[in-house]
Amino acid sequence: MDPAAGKFIGAGLAALGMGLAAIGVGNIFGNFLSGALRNPSASDGQFARAFIGAALAEGLGIFALVVALVLLFVA
Repeated sequence: MDPAAGKFIGAGLAALGMGLAAIGVGNIFGNFLSGALRNPSASDGQFARAFIGAALAEGLGIFALVVALVLLFVA
């Protein structure tokens, strides 16, 4: 296999992490909304935790983007 082709395949696989991070954020807020509708009095205490989880998931998505860009333009 050509090294350039391997570079593009690796960058494409690393870019999959961005889509998976988006699925994770949707899952976090979907579950938060489901729990908040069941018990509205507890939703205020869990709202900050939902944002922390979303921030961590987005951070992993951004990290996947950086890895993909490094594979494309640096390596």
